[in-house]
Amino acid sequence: MLKISIIQLLPKFADQRQNIKKINKLLLRTSQSDLVVLPELASTGYNFINKEQAFSLAELPENSEYVEMLVSHAQKNKQIIVSGYHELYDNNLFNSSLLITEDGIAGKYRKVHLFMNEKAIYEPGDLGFPVFSIKGLKLGMLICFDYLFAEAWRIVGLKGAEIIAHPSNLITQNATKAIPAQAMINRFFVVTANRTGTERNITFNGRSFAVDPNGDFIVRLPDDKETISTFSINPKAARDKLITPLNHVFNDRFPDMYKEILEKDLT
Repeated sequence: MLKISIIQLLPKFADQRQNIKKINKLLLRTSQSDLVVLPELASTGYNFINKEQAFSLAELPENSEYVEMLVSHAQKNKQIIVSGYHELYDNNLFNSSLLITEDGIAGKYRKVHLFMNEKAIYEPGDLGFPVFSIKGLKLGMLICFDYLFAEAWRIVGLKGAEIIAHPSNLITQNATKAIPAQAMINRFFVVTANRTGTERNITFNGRSFAVDPNGDFIVRLPDDKETISTFSINPKAARDKLITPLNHVFNDRFPDMYKEILEKDLT
């Protein structure tokens, strides 16, 4: 069995020092977990005034006090930590998710599908949709608004992902409808770590959750509370892709019939 913790966070916008202290304390409560998932942009907050402010708060992951803190917990507890991260790279900003182990940064995903004003701050992700083999697991990462795009889920599923870590800053309940369907369609686990609180004119709705390969909720968190939920799963359940003895979610596909999806306009 794999023990997982979701940290539903209330970060203080633009105060990385305080957020690092807070997350450090919360991680002390997840020391027995094998996998910990934190929200999108966990150390900075989300609603930047402009790109100049966003640049002032961005860091290289390799030179980050926040990342150092995450690595220290991963090393001490021999665990995996996934966290959203405000990344500076080659004079560009990316809304990223870092995969941390006791060896350091073991993987990275950059958000492809940017939501609303994110388009004025970030570059679209350029790393594709990777799946990482870590400690006997196959783990993919998506971020927040990526949930709306079935293609992203299918790619990580076809690459063998058993668990999708989904750091988020969600403001609607649509994800609680869409994600269970994607978990069922691809037969994998999804762990969505959302945040709560308000930044300027945006209120985040909490309600983090995890779903199993049948699309059923494992845990659901409250909407207005900074909290932790810990639960256990059997990742092997995500390796069974049979719907019936004669129907396999991937082997029954007809890829040649789907080529039209690569066209931008089918009208």
